[in-house]
Amino acid sequence: MSEIETIQTKVDYTERILAEVENCLTATDLGKGEKYQGKVRDRYDLGDELLLVTTDRQSAFDRVLASIPFKGQVLNLTGAWWFEHTKDIVANHVLGIPDPNVTLAKKCEVFPIEFVVRGFITGSSATSLWTVYNSGDREYCGLSFPDGLKKNQRLDFPVLTPTTKEEAHDRPISPTAIVEEGWMTQEDWDTASQVALELFKRGQETADKHGLILVDTKYEMGKDSNGTLTLVDEIHTPDSSRYWISDTFEERFAASQEPQNVDKEFLRLWFKDNCDPYADDVLPVAPSELVVELSRRYLYLYEKITGEPFPFPAAEEPVQKRMEKNLSAYL
Repeated sequence: MSEIETIQTKVDYTERILAEVENCLTATDLGKGEKYQGKVRDRYDLGDELLLVTTDRQSAFDRVLASIPFKGQVLNLTGAWWFEHTKDIVANHVLGIPDPNVTLAKKCEVFPIEFVVRGFITGSSATSLWTVYNSGDREYCGLSFPDGLKKNQRLDFPVLTPTTKEEAHDRPISPTAIVEEGWMTQEDWDTASQVALELFKRGQETADKHGLILVDTKYEMGKDSNGTLTLVDEIHTPDSSRYWISDTFEERFAASQEPQNVDKEFLRLWFKDNCDPYADDVLPVAPSELVVELSRRYLYLYEKITGEPFPFPAAEEPVQKRMEKNLSAYL
């Protein structure tokens, strides 16, 4: 742990995290509605409504690495906070938050496009803006970028780089191709893309007030039964967005250093160093100090993003039992 920077929350939550290490939500079985299990969320179709359960599963390498106390609550409640603070821009799918890990949501017809908005040129994946740019390509998703940009540089204005939502893999796509290939109508694209940029502007302004930089994020949108444009899934959570620390960014950028961030890369690296996470049938158990540190980082981000202390549930109450009790009206 010596090489990992420990994140300091407003209060030292280490003892509380350690007490909850065995009290994580890793699997759900609500016994009602068709279930779809994603990497982190379990979705239950109740007809006109959905129950979206955010678990504490921590995934990477296309598998679950560990269970992180309070992670599900951080993601669910952070999303709920942002939905509430952006509803003047666009309607959203939230009908209620019956449990810290659960959102009751309106069912919508979701566009098969992810609205990825970027305020900086960064990233390390094969499809990231910086990787494409650094390889010499100056065209991306129908946009043209000038020569001379540096990694992690702030763009003159945020850009929208959409991707398709396909089973095999997501594909960067231009707005023109979105319409020509029939993914969305021109009218729907024009409206939704403008909303995405407005949401990102609100997100950056709010993050800046709380000492963070919202670097990039993704949105999902669709239409409800009345045809109203509706924001769905999640918004500006630590899992769907990249955040940097404001105070140190300019100095580190000028020195060609990576920005200070609060992410889960250290856990991925530990597994890469201690096993083959792609091939091994059984993975080693993540050290408790790494689990605690990652939980602390999620709590830190909740407090920084919202500007509010994290609302811990009643101490030592089994999360599964609490959730089932809170959801009894729906089951």
